[in-house]
Amino acid sequence: MLLTKRQLLGLLRNNKKYEDINLLIVHMGGGISVGAHYKGKVIDVNSALDGDGPMTPERSGSVPIGPLTKLCFSNQFTYEEIRNLNYGRGGLSAYLKTNDARIITKRIEDGDLYAKHIFDAMIYQIAKEIGAYATVLKGKVDYIVLTGGLAYQEYIINQLKLRIQWIAPVLTYPGEDELLALAQGALRVITNEEVAKTY
Repeated sequence: MLLTKRQLLGLLRNNKKYEDINLLIVHMGGGISVGAHYKGKVIDVNSALDGDGPMTPERSGSVPIGPLTKLCFSNQFTYEEIRNLNYGRGGLSAYLKTNDARIITKRIEDGDLYAKHIFDAMIYQIAKEIGAYATVLKGKVDYIVLTGGLAYQEYIINQLKLRIQWIAPVLTYPGEDELLALAQGALRVITNEEVAKTY
């Protein structure tokens, strides 16, 4: 996930440069990515688009390969149906029939224990992924940065902090800034501030 200028300014308020610090950046939207940023470079990140990593509002996350393989060869589903079960209609959508964290939070506040159980399972998996990526940085993490639409949910942030704040200070920047970050990146290339990279 790319950092916007606003996010970088927040991180760098202690006179630290992006190139001098190690970050775990967790973008929590329809998919959830956890990226290890080592001194200004992303050195590892889960393939959130393909459903790798934790369960999300729309994706099943990493699942046991044995049962998935059996399902794929059961002749009960097409490729598209299997894909939709895992990407788009997986995760919270499959369990709770909505991908809207605001609705789920309200259900929990109204006493829906099943919704709380599923929400807590997602939070547990996010925290576990963050812990795994802390090992990529050999435990030398300056900040954990939480972004995306789910970062607006105090319940998620508070529950995550209980599990991860021992690793590093947790910074929260709610919102969807991907398009702005991409546009700013393109502008830096056009103005020769940065060289375009091939991935």
